[in-house]
Amino acid sequence: MAASLTYAGALMSKFEDYSRKYQFIRMERRDGILEMTLHTNGGPLRWGLEAQAECAWALGDVGADRENRIVILTGTGDEFSGPRLDPDAQFFHGADLTPAGIHSVFSNARRLVNAHLNVEVPMIGVVNGPARRHADLALMCDIVIAADDASFEDTAHFHNGGIVPGDGINVVYTMLMGLNRARYLMLTGQVLTAKEAKDMGLVAEIWPREKLLPRAWELAQQLAKKPEMLLRYTRAVLTHPLRRLLDEGMPFYVAMEALSTLDKRKA
Repeated sequence: MAASLTYAGALMSKFEDYSRKYQFIRMERRDGILEMTLHTNGGPLRWGLEAQAECAWALGDVGADRENRIVILTGTGDEFSGPRLDPDAQFFHGADLTPAGIHSVFSNARRLVNAHLNVEVPMIGVVNGPARRHADLALMCDIVIAADDASFEDTAHFHNGGIVPGDGINVVYTMLMGLNRARYLMLTGQVLTAKEAKDMGLVAEIWPREKLLPRAWELAQQLAKKPEMLLRYTRAVLTHPLRRLLDEGMPFYVAMEALSTLDKRKA
């Protein structure tokens, strides 16, 4: 089993049980610092329904492992996530586009957001290149740093995907950028450069790609020196505003996205 009752009766995960079971995520841990690297067959992550489900399950395992003190989340090669969605592509390729099938897809979307926020220790998002699909995976982290050639966009929803941006990315962009700038990005397909993202507060630091991960580990090692409960309680406090907004709105947002998906299928 990948979990056991070992900490005051809580359900716990063990690194040796979950660290090698995911095909889209490589994991390594040193001195309590867990590095999660997103990939597809060893190259940059190609987002899809399987990757979505795996990320949710993996973050659930990570969050249930008390040996994790800091989490670094990054991508592979010269791209954080992709590909940019072709407007003519079948968005939910391989999905059962019935009410029950759509429910499964968007249940995974909600589970992914909740699993991310349920990680009780500080997270460092390392955007190693363009984040064309679900940049919110990195942007929901407590510290976000980016390569100097990174970029941020939302190609999976309104502009390219033809569906409502309702799986949480709408909340993340709005909270970080402000309402009007976020609406402009999601409606027009705007691509933000790393500098623009830093100027707007989406990222804290910009580095050449070869210096990016060493900097993330430097930050992680600084944070890891703090007492465990200080790390956990601070993460809870810092993520509370985002959690509150997502908890309040996600059922409505996901419902609107699901309806637009079914309508697109009909068209």
